[in-house]
Amino acid sequence: MVSRTQRTPFGNWWWTVDRLMLGALTALMLAGIVLCLAASPPVAGRLGLEPFYFVNRHILFLFPSIAIMLGVSFLSPQQIRRLSIAVFVISIAMVAVTPHFGAEIKGAKRWLIVFGVNIQPSEFLKPAFVILIAWLFGESAKRPDMPANAIAFSLLLLVVALLVIQPDFGQTMLIVLVWSALFFMAGMRVVWMFGIAGIAGLGLLSAYFTVPHVARRIQRFLDPASGDTFNIDIATESFMRGGWFGQGPGEGTVKRLLPESHTDFVFAVAAEEFGVALCLVLVSLFAFIVIRALIRAMRNDDPFPRFAAAGLTMLFATQSAINMSVNLHLIPAKGMTLPFISYGGSSMISLAYAMGMLLALTREQPRAAMLAPEPLPAGSLI
Repeated sequence: MVSRTQRTPFGNWWWTVDRLMLGALTALMLAGIVLCLAASPPVAGRLGLEPFYFVNRHILFLFPSIAIMLGVSFLSPQQIRRLSIAVFVISIAMVAVTPHFGAEIKGAKRWLIVFGVNIQPSEFLKPAFVILIAWLFGESAKRPDMPANAIAFSLLLLVVALLVIQPDFGQTMLIVLVWSALFFMAGMRVVWMFGIAGIAGLGLLSAYFTVPHVARRIQRFLDPASGDTFNIDIATESFMRGGWFGQGPGEGTVKRLLPESHTDFVFAVAAEEFGVALCLVLVSLFAFIVIRALIRAMRNDDPFPRFAAAGLTMLFATQSAINMSVNLHLIPAKGMTLPFISYGGSSMISLAYAMGMLLALTREQPRAAMLAPEPLPAGSLI
């Protein structure tokens, strides 16, 4: 047990970090191992790999993810900002070269192979971008003369343009939503929000008429008879098959039919094998993390930590909601991982980096009494 009177870095961290949020994140990571064990062996078999290939890699990625999350949670807001600038610059450069040197998968170039490891640079771009935007909006609130809003909008256009080239409309939509939410939090006028919504609508309309696979996904969502909806039909049916408590570990059929059962549709595997009850537990964990983080963020008087923590929370919440909504056929299909549950090294490590920053930004301020200097002996000199 760590004493409150110990003024070590670990002691200060332990008594100021949100331990309940840390516990909820750990529970999600453990659930990810169980669901990867349930969903991935059939996928590995279809690819001619060892049955537990994805499970072993998932656990392998988990160790550096935990180290990164805990290490980043020790940082101060200033250190987080400096680190994010470096991550953003490296990520934006990698995203820029991905269309030219990346591996093409299903008609999109989103992956770079670095030393034999597949890396998706856009995953690391997201949390760093949120931190920079939060800093700019925070500076705008404190120094109205600074052209922070113009810089933030320019960065948004740059990131959106690079992601659309890949193309990756899911990540683009996610980043635009979080940017708009932070823009609104910064006190911008409602008319600007309508303008941004209009531009986003025009962008989506343009994608519908110019990008075939976007049009197909939207058409299949609006009219299932217009194309093949086998994956979505099977995924949504799994919730009915599983009932409240599931068919039992290893008894599901979704993972034998869907090629992305360990990534995009792991939530459907959870529903069939472990039931709606487990799905509700997962939703509760996500909701607990989001609500608790937002409450702690709103208590901070400094604009930058408040905006940054809220932005990271919305990034986490929106990505989770998109994945689960696709599994329930509430929105058109989009390849997006379920945080810490789906298989994916880039996704897991980038999420660990984001959640480490969130833990750091929501740490409690030490009490004045704890930080007060020890009294000097009588008669001593100052």
